[in-house]
Amino acid sequence: MNGIELSRGYYEEFGKPMLEKDFPDLLPYIAVGFVGSGSERYGFDDEISKDHDYEPGFCIFIPDEDVIDRKKAFQLERAYAKLPKEYKGIKRQQVSPVGGDRNGVIRTSEFFEKAVGAKDGNLTIQQWLEIPDYALAEAVNGEIFYDGYGEFSAIRERLMEYPEDIMLKRLAGNLLIMAQSGQYNFNRCLSHNEPEAAQLACNEFVNATMKATFLLQGRYMPYYKWSFRALRQLLFTEELYKRLSYILMADHSDAKVAEQKYIYIEEIASWMIEDLQDRDITKAICGDLEKHAYSVNDYIADNEIRNLNILTTV
Repeated sequence: MNGIELSRGYYEEFGKPMLEKDFPDLLPYIAVGFVGSGSERYGFDDEISKDHDYEPGFCIFIPDEDVIDRKKAFQLERAYAKLPKEYKGIKRQQVSPVGGDRNGVIRTSEFFEKAVGAKDGNLTIQQWLEIPDYALAEAVNGEIFYDGYGEFSAIRERLMEYPEDIMLKRLAGNLLIMAQSGQYNFNRCLSHNEPEAAQLACNEFVNATMKATFLLQGRYMPYYKWSFRALRQLLFTEELYKRLSYILMADHSDAKVAEQKYIYIEEIASWMIEDLQDRDITKAICGDLEKHAYSVNDYIADNEIRNLNILTTV
């Protein structure tokens, strides 16, 4: 049972009856779910990750004090703290009577301000350009079990994907990194007898490729610990995953391995270019990802965003 399943079961068995019995007047104004930081909020937790933050629990998201005042919020917090201390043989962590940071009663505005820097999820262009993709992933992961007020779900919906111009800017930057690190610098580093630098080039290429892949599939890449796990869940990524793993892990001190790495780099570049062309977001006609990066940048509608340095977001 992963963390999301555990949370949902605990809510259905204990949380929902408590709310319906003791707080029927608040039900139209709250949301309940399991979202935020931690592998368990993605459904990525396993036996190893159960050594911390694995417990029965859920989040009760409430609007600001003009809708639910401090007194009612405190009553909710106390009721949550009194829920059973064990579920399915798994013990809850000790909860403060004034609520927890990851579970318990949380103001919707405080959650989103902490997650993305905007209480209502309305990010400025500058925020969209600067915010790490993993922060956005944490704002929209997990599950919402109930939302009577609709506020929490509406904010999540606003944050679910990058605006088109922001996506293109980030994509262009990562395509350029792919070109520079993989198509150009990997072999040059080896020619200079700098195997460590060649490995750094591999790291840069793999990271930029994954970010570009997530962008093209309308998803946010989570924190690096879970990036490969999340990559495997995307569409049509099985062969990409195998090649990226080889590029990252194989020892290129062997000349044949180095050659195979470069073959894979060019193969991935070819796949990426084909995808860009299928989506009609590049006019370049060549195998050089750098030219495609600048062509993608040219598709940005907003003059200000388009004219920013192509590497602004990376």
